[in-house]
Amino acid sequence: MDKNRAERYIESIGYYRLSAYMYPLLEIPKSNHLFKNGTAFDKVIMLYRFDKKLRILLFNEIEKIEVAVREAVMNLTAERTGDMFWLTNPVHFHDQTIYGNSMNLLKKEYDRSTEDFIEHFKQTYTEQFPPAWILGELLPMGSVNIYYRNLKDKTLKKHIAKRFYLHAPVFESWLSVLTLTRNACCHHSRVWNKVNKIIPNDMRGMTRPWITLPSDKRKIYYNICIIKYFLDVISPNNDLLAKLRWLFVDFPEIDLNALGFPKGWEMEPLWS
Repeated sequence: MDKNRAERYIESIGYYRLSAYMYPLLEIPKSNHLFKNGTAFDKVIMLYRFDKKLRILLFNEIEKIEVAVREAVMNLTAERTGDMFWLTNPVHFHDQTIYGNSMNLLKKEYDRSTEDFIEHFKQTYTEQFPPAWILGELLPMGSVNIYYRNLKDKTLKKHIAKRFYLHAPVFESWLSVLTLTRNACCHHSRVWNKVNKIIPNDMRGMTRPWITLPSDKRKIYYNICIIKYFLDVISPNNDLLAKLRWLFVDFPEIDLNALGFPKGWEMEPLWS
């Protein structure tokens, strides 16, 4: 790549953002900031483009899970408690401080919302807040997880997790991981070789197909497996595997090991 073109990329994307993709290509010690022999700036841009396409792919898939999880938490809780307004009723929650903080954030979202279904409720009904299945539409995945974790009824939590064939602690843990991945994708953060700080729980005696090969739980491959697991429950005919294959075909230089993909991953029960 010629110097002028490289300068344009740096000006439009930013050196700091691109430096995250330069780092794996530096010689050791990295502090010398010297590229490995044979490394071209084109490879930096290739990694940047791959990461962008991976983020878009994952964000679109997580959105499907977010909708399904929100529906399960909102409606199953309403059914079991017999309280359509459970989301704004403190009696259902274990930690009142967490509940209060959650309600403050939810009230702000509700007050400033311009969604048609919210405007319709405000103009039509006299209740302070709409039922949970309406109000819950304003909650992102992270907030839904907070409400779920704070539920007082442990049997209810098990009941919701069972909708996805998981134990409650694993369900909570995997939602936390998905929230981190979703937020990284949403805020255009690097995901392809990032090492997560949260290590997700695993579950013995999985009743649905899962992975068997040793995998680093801190890398994006494990997160992708979690996404695939949920998709198989809510959308059995999903095409995540095909989308990943096409992405890897478009970027043949990508080292899948850097993403945590083990050799033979496509033969795993989850993927086959």
